[in-house]
Amino acid sequence: MIKVLSLVSYKFLPPKMGGQKGIALFYQYFSKHVQLSCITTRSNDPAYSTGYELINRLSNSALRYVNIFYFFTLRKLIRQKKITHLLLEHPYFGWLGILLKQFAGVKLVVHSHNIEGLRWKSLGKWWWRILWQYEKMVHRRADHSFFIQEADRQYAIREFGLQPGRTSVAIYGIGISQPPSPTEKQEARQYLLQTHAIAPDQLLLLFNGAFNYSPNLEALNHIIKDINPLLQQEALNYTILICGKDIPESIVASRPPHMIFAGFVDDIDPYFQGSDIFLNPVNSGGGIKTKLVEALGNNMNAVSSINGGEGIDPAICGGKLVLTGNTDWPAYVKAVLQLQNHNSAMPVSFYQQFYWGTITADAAAAMQAL
Repeated sequence: MIKVLSLVSYKFLPPKMGGQKGIALFYQYFSKHVQLSCITTRSNDPAYSTGYELINRLSNSALRYVNIFYFFTLRKLIRQKKITHLLLEHPYFGWLGILLKQFAGVKLVVHSHNIEGLRWKSLGKWWWRILWQYEKMVHRRADHSFFIQEADRQYAIREFGLQPGRTSVAIYGIGISQPPSPTEKQEARQYLLQTHAIAPDQLLLLFNGAFNYSPNLEALNHIIKDINPLLQQEALNYTILICGKDIPESIVASRPPHMIFAGFVDDIDPYFQGSDIFLNPVNSGGGIKTKLVEALGNNMNAVSSINGGEGIDPAICGGKLVLTGNTDWPAYVKAVLQLQNHNSAMPVSFYQQFYWGTITADAAAAMQAL
């Protein structure tokens, strides 16, 4: 069994948001195939690391990304634990990984969650091209690169000049290998109806996210200003549930019709299991949308913009995912109406692709082969 040291440069435990869950669950399943230790910031809670050792050695300061002394900290750790592979989450600590590859004799693997330069470009940051060049350099120096979706992998092969054999896909997954039972779905629905005093005849529409992230806030504004007004013109009994932290008070105070702002909830699973259709009108930001994967995995129907559905093939979703043009709101609402009575179960093919057990077994095999 190979010995892997991963480096996570920010808080991800306890996992609350999609990206945090992505790392925590990846490691939980990955640790069944490799001997895994994770070095990370002091802000992380070791009580939430499952199956692997958490080492809180990195500062919470923003200056941690340029702290040259971490080279000596990690080199010592690598020698003590006889580490064979260094796994970087994101390319930001790439300079450190490259040094350790050269002077500590480890294989360097980069786990990319987006093409970071392009993500920051979509968010309007002027310095995106500098990051893009740095990102390209890090991936070219790595022994292997994991990408969150096949489109990102192909982009990196083409634009970064990577060898295809030194790349693979490790997508965001789910921890269930089959749909929730009808009983679980019904119990979750009853919980939502009682918790939020919703009438039983309502079609439950859901959107969730962290609203301090501009693509999610933009999507919420599209729901309020573009989608909800069109839904009101239809003969439809519906309620839109909005979950997530940092919903602006001005939006909550405006009390749009048919909308309930649940805010941050401790357990999002009942919302995924009990709602009928997931709304995902996300038009900016890069990479696969973790909340959409979770919604589909919980056997929800979903309507997404093309951008928001990036990385998920509707062909394996049994008609439960409909993609519409990024700003074609009449088509978006038409798709909601189309799915309101779509009751088929998510096909096995979806779980074969998105189950964490399969994803991490493939990732471990790719690293073992280096």
